[in-house]
Amino acid sequence: MLKRVSPVSEDGAMVRIADAKAPAPFVSGLEYGAPARGVWNIVHVGMLIPGAHEIYVCAGNCLRGVVLTAAEMGAQNRFSTITIKENNVLDGDMERLLIDGVTDILTRLPSLPPAVLVYTSCIHHFLGCDFALCYRELRKRFPTVDFTDCYMNPIMRKSGLTPDQLMRKQLYSLLKPRAQDLGVNILGNCFETDDTSELVKIIRLAKRPLRDITQCRTYEDYQQMAASTLHIAYNPPAKAGGQTLANRLGGTFLYLPLSYTPQVIRRNLQTLCTALDVTYDPAEDEARAQQALRHAKALLGDTEIAIDYTATPAPMSLARCLIEHGLRVSRIYADSIAADDLDDFCWLREHAPDVNLYATVEVKLRVLPRRTERPMLAIGQKAAYFTGTRHFVNIVEGGGMYGFDGICRLCARIEEAFLTARDPRDYIQQKGLGCDSCL
Repeated sequence: MLKRVSPVSEDGAMVRIADAKAPAPFVSGLEYGAPARGVWNIVHVGMLIPGAHEIYVCAGNCLRGVVLTAAEMGAQNRFSTITIKENNVLDGDMERLLIDGVTDILTRLPSLPPAVLVYTSCIHHFLGCDFALCYRELRKRFPTVDFTDCYMNPIMRKSGLTPDQLMRKQLYSLLKPRAQDLGVNILGNCFETDDTSELVKIIRLAKRPLRDITQCRTYEDYQQMAASTLHIAYNPPAKAGGQTLANRLGGTFLYLPLSYTPQVIRRNLQTLCTALDVTYDPAEDEARAQQALRHAKALLGDTEIAIDYTATPAPMSLARCLIEHGLRVSRIYADSIAADDLDDFCWLREHAPDVNLYATVEVKLRVLPRRTERPMLAIGQKAAYFTGTRHFVNIVEGGGMYGFDGICRLCARIEEAFLTARDPRDYIQQKGLGCDSCL
């Protein structure tokens, strides 16, 4: 019988931020996946295209996760699979399997969907599958259906575009050129940007049509995004897709990364104002954000705060914002330091050297204690899971909050979390925060 003879050390899973190195503070190796499922996966993101049907062409073992995602969100009627078996690999008929499989699925549907997202897997790339031939034949057989190539390919995780970046790029690949207007697209988000954000207010001030896939209810609504001439992304995984769309359809692309650092927010807003030829003074918005932070500090006192990267793509910026206003951030859960977050990371190393930076996929996280000595408030599902707190802000990807208004809204969520105890298990195990769930 095996017995543990000593406690598991945090070495390799935690480092003082003063001692951390960017962009990779931890050694890559065998990984642990925490049961915090609120981040959207490729199934959820693809479903943002109204009326689209998803078809996954993978080995049976690879299909389990995406099948369960579609079932949990009640989207089985928009989801199909084609199972690759050993004989398909040995016989070299991958193209025929894909073409005939998709054909069989579409002919059995009650009606043809306006668009089909075909997700191929790593085995197709290993075998050199001729995708051009496949899609050419499918478009010939179904001329009224728009097909696009999507990927469930884990071998792309650490080279080139990540699967998440590629999915958000392909999300707009079906947009067809049309007569352009002065519309503005907000791209690559799973959540609608709050109407009260300065970003949206500036677009409204310019009297420009605002379009976002999260607001599209029909396939024509989605196609109307092709008429826009200004494309904005603030979620890092959407940056590559936004630039690709602007290059393909024309127009200007602006990357205005989500941040909680006032000078960055002001710079982003001024960049947008310049592009739209309007004037907007965010001084009152900034003052409200400062007041909201002071109010949160007065309520929380010395309560420790943990932040994780799934809550926001800018955890270092958020930590800096809170620390600069007296709140006590003691932990950040992030496996890497994003380029947009690097300046704030350097600030933390100098001004908050004792903040502990934790990995989220290090295998030791499976057995390290999921509790803290002092009361803890978590921002993000993984921070809630690893600290064991019942006081947490349940958001992913920034939750649609942006700018100074976003800071105000986040402070309100922090105060609500401080005053309300909840069992994380009731929330974090549901896939795709904000999507329908049968759990």
